[in-house]
Amino acid sequence: MKSTVEHLSPTRVRINVEVPFDELKPNFDRAYKKIAGQVRIPGFRPGKAPARVIEQRIGRAPILDEVVNEAIPAKYMEVLSAEEVRALGRPEFEVTKIEDGDHLAFTAEVDVRPEITVPAFGELSVSVDDLELSDDEVDEQLDELRARFGTLTGVDRPAENGDFVSIDLSASVDGEEVEDAKTSGLSYEVGSGEMIEGIDEAITGTSAGDSKTFTTKLVAGEHAGRDAEVTVTVNSVKVRELPEPDDEFASLASEFDTIDELRNDLRERLTRVKRMQQGVQARDKVLEALLEVTEVPLPSAVVDSEIEVRQHDAVHTFDHDEDRFNEFLTSQGKTREEFDADIREEAEKAVKTQLVLDQIADAEQITVEDNELTERIIYQAQRFGVSPDEYVQRAQQSGQLGAIFADVRRGKALASVVRLATVTDASGNTVDLEELFGPREQPAPATAEEPATADQ
Repeated sequence: MKSTVEHLSPTRVRINVEVPFDELKPNFDRAYKKIAGQVRIPGFRPGKAPARVIEQRIGRAPILDEVVNEAIPAKYMEVLSAEEVRALGRPEFEVTKIEDGDHLAFTAEVDVRPEITVPAFGELSVSVDDLELSDDEVDEQLDELRARFGTLTGVDRPAENGDFVSIDLSASVDGEEVEDAKTSGLSYEVGSGEMIEGIDEAITGTSAGDSKTFTTKLVAGEHAGRDAEVTVTVNSVKVRELPEPDDEFASLASEFDTIDELRNDLRERLTRVKRMQQGVQARDKVLEALLEVTEVPLPSAVVDSEIEVRQHDAVHTFDHDEDRFNEFLTSQGKTREEFDADIREEAEKAVKTQLVLDQIADAEQITVEDNELTERIIYQAQRFGVSPDEYVQRAQQSGQLGAIFADVRRGKALASVVRLATVTDASGNTVDLEELFGPREQPAPATAEEPATADQ
């Protein structure tokens, strides 16, 4: 087999392949066997007719079609491996010549990973927020814990912020009742903002037995984005009474004997959370800094594919009804042109991020351990509310296992960059990120045979 790789641009190549028919003998054998099992030839059992009889019966062309369709993808993959071509996406094949008995020639155009020069990670410098923790935040955490042990008591007065109400809901669009929006006996905390817009204002000031009707936009279902007349009926009003924050409560709600010990534990937990948030902020800012100083030619086909996926996901919520989706955008004060521009910008950034982190992962020879892949699968399964086994089955069926592996590898690549970057807080103090990203890797000490250089 002969092959050449022609670079059409920094992100696209044309592969020219010429395959002698001698190399296609296994393909011909499989083609004859497959077709023999599909055609009925008098005097021969299914699958037993010899090649010459099959050709006499159906002609040479179907045999060649079968061979070409099988051989081209396989030979293409051989060239990718031999020439170390890092292909992205699906190739566009074109058969340029078939000389029966002599050779098959074809071309394949495909996007490829461009050559990327990444900066020295130690030159990246970012600033994150200070780690600040106030007594009010500790009190807020304590109040949330007290709320879990609180009791609800009915009151004979209008509903106020913080009260709990039992409500019935119904909605109609253009006079037609929306079945999906109908519910009864729903418990809701007034002022929490966890339901449709306008409901808190409607409930506030109402007493048990009162009903209010208000207009709002539905955010889900087949009428998403449309105005609806919503009626809410209050069945009961209750107030939550919290236990006193004393030693007795500390013993009840935790393993601690005193309220001071419980407060200290809450403070330590909040501090760890804030350190994690600081680490996440550092990771995101280091990535932004890395992308800003790294030139990356973007493969157009890969970007277009990413745009298509994002557009599909956005319209999927509206059952792929473009008119309803455009109405929703209008209600959000955005045009379709603005939406498409935002999607393209997001897609280009996503592709650039993947290419840069893949380049780093290759350069750093980053691998993914089985336990790391398992952790990601368990995390994703919990997000989607399914078992890990079911999530793996879905990922296999949709061909997403490779993408999960790649995401874990890219995450490790980014962590290796963050470890070497300079991260300070707003006060100018160096931020220790070892808890989140692990210790920085130190260069191996020089030996007598290999003296250290100035760069080392």
